Amino acid sequence: VQLVESGGGLVQPGGSLRLSCAASGSIFSINAMGWYRQAPGKERELVAYMHKGGSTNYADSVKCRFTISIDNAKNTAYLQMDSLKPGDTAVYYCNANIVKNDDDVGHNYWGQGTQVTVSS
Repeated sequence: VQLVESGGGLVQPGGSLRLSCAASGSIFSINAMGWYRQAPGKERELVAYMHKGGSTNYADSVKCRFTISIDNAKNTAYLQMDSLKPGDTAVYYCNANIVKNDDDVGHNYWGQGTQVTVSS
């Protein structure tokens, strides 16, 4: 199983970016997908997560600014980030809990990370 992220980059404060995370490989089903981020000198933190069935979790710091969605047909998660702030600068990592076959209970997988920099 591989998770490949894209969409990071440099954006000015107040701007927007959309991150994508495509899951590929031996996938029977996906229990959940989401995003974490890690800023320099800080621990990795949850940004947004969506569970099978549609329930979501967001960090308080991104509520009303970030939106997570999943295209189940493409096994791809998206993170729409609006009203970006310098404090959002971090490496963003995709995470997914994936079931590989009907004997599997599901395991967590990580992407390689994509840099998001918010600066004027």
